[in-house]
Amino acid sequence: MKANEFDKKFDDNKDILKHLDISKTARPKQEQKRVNVDFPIWMIDLLDKEAKRLGVPRQSIIKIWVAERLKKVS
Repeated sequence: MKANEFDKKFDDNKDILKHLDISKTARPKQEQKRVNVDFPIWMIDLLDKEAKRLGVPRQSIIKIWVAERLKKVS
């Protein structure tokens, strides 16, 4: 299929997935890398309290708050 045919199908909201090989797709800069951070117990207690209030894991709270802060400085 030529690029202009593919673009037209996409623009016309047609199914284009059958024309793609998504077996090796990746999201750049979205790979996970494990880091270790030591927090004082009082922070862990407050993180756990907020996580419980929101019904999410502690890790989610940390990720969201760090991402919000990083967006402000970038």
